[in-house]
Amino acid sequence: MKRAHLRDLVLLGSTVAGALWLGQSFFPSVVAAQASSAQAGVRKQAPINNEHVAAGDTLFQQRCAFCHGRDASGGESGPDLTRSKIVLNDVNGSTIADIVRNGRAGKMPPFQMSETEMSDLVAFIHAQEQKAKASGNRKGVDVADLQTGNVAAGKQYFEGAGTCSRCHSVTGDLAHIATKYQGLQLEMHMLYPRDAKGKATVTLPSGEKLTGTVEYHDEFYLGIKLQDGTYRSWPVSKIHYTIDAPHEAHAELFSKYTDDDIHNLMAYLQTLR
Repeated sequence: MKRAHLRDLVLLGSTVAGALWLGQSFFPSVVAAQASSAQAGVRKQAPINNEHVAAGDTLFQQRCAFCHGRDASGGESGPDLTRSKIVLNDVNGSTIADIVRNGRAGKMPPFQMSETEMSDLVAFIHAQEQKAKASGNRKGVDVADLQTGNVAAGKQYFEGAGTCSRCHSVTGDLAHIATKYQGLQLEMHMLYPRDAKGKATVTLPSGEKLTGTVEYHDEFYLGIKLQDGTYRSWPVSKIHYTIDAPHEAHAELFSKYTDDDIHNLMAYLQTLR
């Protein structure tokens, strides 16, 4: 995959940013399941049975497709299961069943299913995985695709032309960042931390000054959350205000980045484990 194409994928907000959380978040379950499998001896994946796959398809469309897409290749909020480490490591539901039945806090609800239903669902997911593998179609970006930069050049950019070190510290806010985020998820945080919020100081007509986190701002209104959690908003024409939003510096770099800058910087950040 060419670098320019990769950059376009990222800057356009590729929809596969969540593809890695599944593997990371569920890793303990995977390890436990794999250990259990190892203790019980190596089991072979059951051959794909079209009848089970068809039944699993119905279940998947009813309960899973909304997040993971109709063909399990990923959706608005769910990762691509056809390339998931959980699915690739699964043997007859050894890892998938635990996740489906217990869910993941804040990310996926639990689903109660009979053993037969679970078997059908697992058969469908593996059938989709095999279909995607056979077609050779890639919908995501592998971690390896983003490991093409030069670490030394990335460090130089971080401390120099990129001005990253003015706001960030590799021993402070960025310590272990590569452990927390990987691959495309890390690169998207690097390019623009979408959850970052600015601080606003508002001067009311009475002269009172209020400071809080910006929750809403457009050309007509400004809304902030005060330290005590209270939300306040005003027409911008009725107040004086200043906003400190250092994360906007990420957006300003979009027009300045070269492909090498992005890949080198990414290579450097990946060393911060």
